[in-house]
Amino acid sequence: MLDAVRDCVLAVGVRRTTMTDVARRAGVSRMTLYRRWPDVRSLVGDLMTREWIAVATGAMPGRRPGTDTRTRLVEGLVAGVGAFRAHPLFHKIVDVDPELLLPYVLDRRGASQEALLGLLADALREGHADGSVRAAHPERQARSVLLVVQSFALSLRTMTDADDPELSGAAFLAELRTILERTLTP
Repeated sequence: MLDAVRDCVLAVGVRRTTMTDVARRAGVSRMTLYRRWPDVRSLVGDLMTREWIAVATGAMPGRRPGTDTRTRLVEGLVAGVGAFRAHPLFHKIVDVDPELLLPYVLDRRGASQEALLGLLADALREGHADGSVRAAHPERQARSVLLVVQSFALSLRTMTDADDPELSGAAFLAELRTILERTLTP
């Protein structure tokens, strides 16, 4: 069903997607959808959680001999921002339904953010244990890192300049890498 809502949102955006459209595309009845989700927004919320967590976990490099936790974490976060910004669902939401993201930036944390905070806090604790990450309160540190990463993911296109290579997306991702390294280095 999440694949069906993804297809619908990519085709017409969130506001124009209906439970009927999703049910038809999924090959189920509307009642089947309503048993699990009260409306399209909650269905899209679950879709975003699935997609964003897949982006985050897919961007994180595996353990390699001689690579510490901080290096893996910084590489994964920078790659994650790039992958998130390239994700077709993110593009569709930003282009067609950007107001959908505002509550998660201004008012409350969503399920995706909660899951990302858990992943970050675990990685930071691992970095504290191996000495590669500056010791700090792991939840506060995770929230601070997510604030920085989230701002790059959501607002980067407002800061880039196609005519200046020093203000390209790649240049800003390099700057993000520097910010994260300096923030997390003991």
